[in-house]
Amino acid sequence: YRNLIIVLKSKGSNGGFRGKQCTFSNFLLDYNGFAISAIYNAEAVSCCLKENKKHPLPVSSMLSFGEISNFSTCSNLTLVLLWIIVIGLVYYIKNMSREIQVFEPFSILGLEPGASDSEIKKAYRRLSILYHPDKNPDPDAHKYFVEYISKAYQALTDPISRENFEKYGHPDGRQGFQMGIALPEFLLNIDGASGGILLLWIVGVCILLPLVVAVVYLSRSSKYTGNYVMHQTLSTYYYLMKPSLAPSKVMDVFVKAAEYMEIPVRRPDGEPLQKLFMLVRSELNLDLKNIKQEQAKFWKQHPALVKTELLIQAHLTRESATLPPTLLADCRRVLELAPRLLEELLKMAVVPRNAQGHGWLRPAIGVIELSQCIIQAVPLSARKAAGGSSEGIAPFLQLPHFSETILKKIARKGPQCHLFLRKVRTFQELQDMPRPERTELLTQVAGFSTDQVQDVEMVLEMMPSITMEMKCETEGEEGIQEGDIVTVHAWITLKRPNGLIGALPHAPHYPFHKEENFWFLLADPASNNVWFSHKLSFMDEATAITAALKAIEDAMEGSGADAKETSLVAREAAEKVKSGSRLVMGKFPAPAEGNYYLTGYCVCDSWIGCDNKTNLKLKILKRTRAGTRGFVATEEGAALEDGAEEEDEEEEEEYDDYESEYSDDEADEKDKSKASTANEAVRKRGKQLSSEDSETDED
Repeated sequence: YRNLIIVLKSKGSNGGFRGKQCTFSNFLLDYNGFAISAIYNAEAVSCCLKENKKHPLPVSSMLSFGEISNFSTCSNLTLVLLWIIVIGLVYYIKNMSREIQVFEPFSILGLEPGASDSEIKKAYRRLSILYHPDKNPDPDAHKYFVEYISKAYQALTDPISRENFEKYGHPDGRQGFQMGIALPEFLLNIDGASGGILLLWIVGVCILLPLVVAVVYLSRSSKYTGNYVMHQTLSTYYYLMKPSLAPSKVMDVFVKAAEYMEIPVRRPDGEPLQKLFMLVRSELNLDLKNIKQEQAKFWKQHPALVKTELLIQAHLTRESATLPPTLLADCRRVLELAPRLLEELLKMAVVPRNAQGHGWLRPAIGVIELSQCIIQAVPLSARKAAGGSSEGIAPFLQLPHFSETILKKIARKGPQCHLFLRKVRTFQELQDMPRPERTELLTQVAGFSTDQVQDVEMVLEMMPSITMEMKCETEGEEGIQEGDIVTVHAWITLKRPNGLIGALPHAPHYPFHKEENFWFLLADPASNNVWFSHKLSFMDEATAITAALKAIEDAMEGSGADAKETSLVAREAAEKVKSGSRLVMGKFPAPAEGNYYLTGYCVCDSWIGCDNKTNLKLKILKRTRAGTRGFVATEEGAALEDGAEEEDEEEEEEYDDYESEYSDDEADEKDKSKASTANEAVRKRGKQLSSEDSETDED
């Protein structure tokens, strides 16, 4: 609200806001060399303006109210209360007086120090007449006589008592223990010139310092989530995420993280950023027909957004080596934050958005593609479909010594290399080639040396190959009906040519430690819905075994299996995990009656071209009170119910997989429209049958 007041003050009290929708995404206030930035939500601004439309408050009044409301917070009131307690303690310590009673036998007997024995005896007899229990029945007098008068007389007449008095200050000997502070004497001298130093030291070190540390820690930790991402970033990602967000537009959302807004924009950065803009201009999705307007629009964005996007593009195009030291340090900071920001952005894409609890597939695929490009330092434009490959030349660029120049050189060779080109139209074909044939291709056509070929082979042996086994079922039932809780059960298996399971990706251009992470997505490409998502890793085998055993035990217990059968299945699962497989289990509610053509995606956030997907046909039956239910979930063309083969074959011909935006858009739109029409027809048919069934029940 206070940030909104800053905007209103800068725009004026009327400001031109009233009467129209506020749709600005950022605002820059440059005052005395300090750049104060804020990102605003259009709905929030409109809401505030609608509340004050009839009776707008003056700016000064709104600012005072904002300051008062800002002051009246729980943390500020607690701080004020603690200060009051500290002041009270200081006042109490300063004004309290504690009488320290020292045992003085001469003063107790009313004598001067050095009195003779006869004077001591006379004084004792005189006080005995006044305080002796036989003469004075008062209990206080008796107590005073025993504890003081008798001990004072004994201390001055008995040799042992006198020795104790002279040695310990009391006729009975040592009186307990003494406490002290191991500090210089001038600190303990309250009446001296440094009298308040000790008190200030105690208050500062014991009270104020822990309080300041706690306040700073709580103020900073309240800004971040468990994944060390700011809450403001999550709200921005959630608001800007759209179901139709194209992969090429994910960058525009990604750079608006609050962490990137805190990166300073310095005046000396202007000229290097201008040069960098000319180098990466082709990667910024600018309209070439209106290039001047597009450039002006790009530079009108918030300076932090411009700087962040240019630094990321410099990394993707591998131009970061040309940056000055200050920009290079900022680029490293951007790349360091990128993995966890991309993970949160992916979660915002697959978080449930509709009544069925489904997320969005298209932006999720775009986030994964952006993550792969950042880790491998490959431009997004390299993912455009070319040469029969939906991934374009991007997978080739993650190999050492490969570049666009090398790929063009291979394509322009003589007739002998055309045979090779037909065999390596895609990256998968390059991987599947026999090693001698691939070595001959790289040496004779690409011109690689023996060491360079060895580097390429080493990276190819590190790249993972993913396979999936997936099924959906209802626990304890033979089929799936409307409203059932469906359990998805998938085994993801990873294999590498070098035999390793868990390994770090080959990412020489990414300057930080990065582990491979995989995401399993069960989605309906036709409707752009993600039904289920799960993150998995192949690095920690022990954790994977524990999770798999727990999931299997829960599932077997729910199905009523005995302990022996459960133990056998758990042992088999543990062996599969040790051999490089990971179990993914999850639940989702069954939708309305009909046939659903789903796809299981297993995508990696670090490698390009290593993703895999499997088709799954899910048949949901009508909810019935009694009767048997047939088998409904099939994978890769398995048999369906009797009497439905012909209809299912026709529907399968219309179904196609979901692909990236960088593939053939026209064919993709046709396939998705056909599959969407088929699914919509099935849903309408299911609703019609449900209405007829309800009418029959009423009759």
